[in-house]
Amino acid sequence: MIKIIKGFHDILPDEAQRWDFLVRTSETTLESFGFRKIVPPIMERTELFVRGIGEVTDIVEKEMYTFEDLGGDRLSLRPEATAGILRAVVEHSLLRREPFLKLYTIGPMFRRERPSKGRFRQFFQVNAEVLGDNSPFTDAETIAAAHALVSALGATDLVMEINSVGCGNCRSEYRGRLQEFLSGRLDKLCNDCQRRYESNPLRVLDCKVQECVELVADAPLILDSLDDSCREHFQGVQDALDLVEIPYRIEPRMVRGLDYYTRTAFEIIHEDLGRSKAVGGGGRYDRLLLELGGPDESGIGFAVGLERLAMGLSDDEGYSRATDAYVAILGEECRGAGFRIVDSLRKAGLSADARYSKKSLKAQMKIADKIGAKKVLMIGEDELAREEVTVRDMRSKEQTAVKIRDIVQHMQGDKY
Repeated sequence: MIKIIKGFHDILPDEAQRWDFLVRTSETTLESFGFRKIVPPIMERTELFVRGIGEVTDIVEKEMYTFEDLGGDRLSLRPEATAGILRAVVEHSLLRREPFLKLYTIGPMFRRERPSKGRFRQFFQVNAEVLGDNSPFTDAETIAAAHALVSALGATDLVMEINSVGCGNCRSEYRGRLQEFLSGRLDKLCNDCQRRYESNPLRVLDCKVQECVELVADAPLILDSLDDSCREHFQGVQDALDLVEIPYRIEPRMVRGLDYYTRTAFEIIHEDLGRSKAVGGGGRYDRLLLELGGPDESGIGFAVGLERLAMGLSDDEGYSRATDAYVAILGEECRGAGFRIVDSLRKAGLSADARYSKKSLKAQMKIADKIGAKKVLMIGEDELAREEVTVRDMRSKEQTAVKIRDIVQHMQGDKY
């Protein structure tokens, strides 16, 4: 038997209804905020992610699925969606048509990181991007959209952790202060952080190795290095979040794992999820479009992982499997009539199912329960002779005789 690749997972039929709920609710929530869907490919040229994400990041250095195709091109499965969305915006000149864009996509991402509960090497994300406006109100609205999205998917006790990572000027000063702090502790840092010390010291703050976490506990804060413009912008974000009563707390050591962030950075914290509480996050990127060959316009975006949210969903009728009608065919001579009834219900826009092999009524009622049938339409020899079906309401347990010719109208009246 050939088994699935380690770190990948199947979405089985019993899970698919729950998955559809996550996708459908995400789309509805984002579109209520004015976002429109874009569907970029899952594979791009490797240089897109090297330029967009940053060469000195764990994603590019360790986690990307990268290969050379038969034509000699270096290609990668996308580890995140922002770079691909922005590549499409630049390539198709979308900001020339509309100077302000709100875009979202939902789909699989790929990273070769260590699999764990709720974390996979192929994982699904909702990504949303806002392009063409650098107002702190736009930052706050994007954070509000992320909060609304995760709330709509059933999460409670949400807090948005926010920080400002400043601009290039701020970070230049802060980089020096941080390196000075780390210089006397280099031998105690993990190998990755020792290498980051020269190339990208801010990434040391994002390290998950416990020894490194403890060593940087007293490191200088980037908030203390913000220039007046960045400090004013960050205060504006907080004031706007207060206006719409989005719960947040300032996390001054958050830098996020991607090089392109500037100013506002945030994570979506779900307090019920225990040790690893972040279900998503994002931030502002003021030069990424320009670095990818596009206009000098700012952007802000976020991503939410669906697998960890799916783990917290119970089997609720809001997204559990449901079928309008199950047609219980009792006897070989009734198969043709049952087959026509199922067909007529489906053509009328109703969901219907049946089994055409010989099964007892008890067995078929179990099937109806399993598929969440609202009504069971029973047709046996007696019903066929009277040109009727016996309709059983699976909730009230009431039964009604309905003429076959009237069954579609009867079911439609019940549905609408």
